[in-house]
Amino acid sequence: MEIIAIRLPILILGLNGVPGFALFRHFNKLYGSATVRENVPGIIGIRPIKHPCVFGENVFGVDAEETERLGELFEKFRFGTVIDASGNCALKACECDPARSRLLNYSQGVDAATFAARYNATLIRISADMVFSGDEKTKPNRPYVETDPKDPIHNYGKHQAEAEDAITAIKPDVVILRVPLPMDYAPGGCAGAIDWITYRFRPGRPATLFTDEFRNPLSGPDLCRTVQYILEHKFPAGIYNCGGPRSVSLYNVGQIVNAVGGYPAELLHGVPRIEGGPMPPRVGDLSINSEKLYKLLPPGFIKPWPVFDELVPDSFDWHKTFGRHIKEKSKMGSDEAITNLLVNGIDTGFIRELCGTKA
Repeated sequence: MEIIAIRLPILILGLNGVPGFALFRHFNKLYGSATVRENVPGIIGIRPIKHPCVFGENVFGVDAEETERLGELFEKFRFGTVIDASGNCALKACECDPARSRLLNYSQGVDAATFAARYNATLIRISADMVFSGDEKTKPNRPYVETDPKDPIHNYGKHQAEAEDAITAIKPDVVILRVPLPMDYAPGGCAGAIDWITYRFRPGRPATLFTDEFRNPLSGPDLCRTVQYILEHKFPAGIYNCGGPRSVSLYNVGQIVNAVGGYPAELLHGVPRIEGGPMPPRVGDLSINSEKLYKLLPPGFIKPWPVFDELVPDSFDWHKTFGRHIKEKSKMGSDEAITNLLVNGIDTGFIRELCGTKA
């Protein structure tokens, strides 16, 4: 595949979410100190005005409805690349306010695509696996592929699905990545999977997670490296599933975070999604096949989550015993262990400690 130069400056939308925040941190390290032209930095990020957790001279507060303001930024900075990670995956909030859901998950992305087309910018859109339902009655007897019919069951998925179609029509050369659970941190501290689970566990609050909702998580660093690789190559336009090669349930995710973090095992509760009630509607088995993307990347570029097989639960009560022999809080029950093992996929001896084995 032909190697090309990343077109600067880069605009990243959605700094308040896990993918956007991870991508901004990644590219800011690479190009944050670059100067494209006079008073034009190498990277610029956009966050909602009332979300000041991300700040800096190259961060702007722009709300989703401020189309004119977004256009002014395009005119001023003439972005060469746009990474659109806008959207709001708060399912209940989206169900309660369909207009707001459409604004955040559809309209802002369509606006960004419109300006990207007008200014001839390269565009990557971060979509979601929730354009599918995972309904046992309708899903194929295999993980979803890109060409399967979309059948979202809630406003978030519906508006993400509609945005895929609209953005592709506006910018046919767009690369759209359907990203499931990105394992990284959000700037607010409670938006992502790891954030929310640890947010519950740290003060001793319980967390209830579904045993029959399956996803293909990938780490934030793997997502960032994938986006960088796409931008550095003449990459074919289209929609790509962008998940890790391992499917796990939400309850499995809770087990892993609970055990690695050394939190009390009794705080985690696992139930089938039918017990979650009708609001918001819950997806089922959203396992996705990302081979279309993998074939265009170097081998093993996107790793399973968790990276280490030792951290994959093999029973409902796995977390009640795994790693419980460890008493040193400097080893377990720390942000360091969770960040190293579950975000960065790095083992600094934690696995040996968890498994109770000697070097």
